[in-house]
Amino acid sequence: MKQCHKCGKEWGGGKKRPGPKEFCDGCSAYLRCCLNCRFYDESAHNKCYIPTTEWVSDKAGGNFCDEFEFADDETDAKRGKKKPAARDTFNQLFGDSQDEVGAGPADFEKLFGD
Repeated sequence: MKQCHKCGKEWGGGKKRPGPKEFCDGCSAYLRCCLNCRFYDESAHNKCYIPTTEWVSDKAGGNFCDEFEFADDETDAKRGKKKPAARDTFNQLFGDSQDEVGAGPADFEKLFGD
């Protein structure tokens, strides 16, 4: 299901991808923008998995990128499942760091003695 990054309304276009100036029916946001692209990633160079793309300053603005592919919820759901599993594995190895926040002087003395 292809949907708007801003309001979540499903895009019902019959084409493979929306046009550069196509808007969402629900919120009037651009549909062909970086935030709707499957290659968009905050941690990647230029915030895009495709290394040859040019910098786009307005990620929510419409653009003419040839690499644009509409993000699919099913693909994103599969990617999202890896994060909690990775966090659980990390916590099993190193413990949950949130439990140790706020350790007081008594814990320090118990650990190191007088």
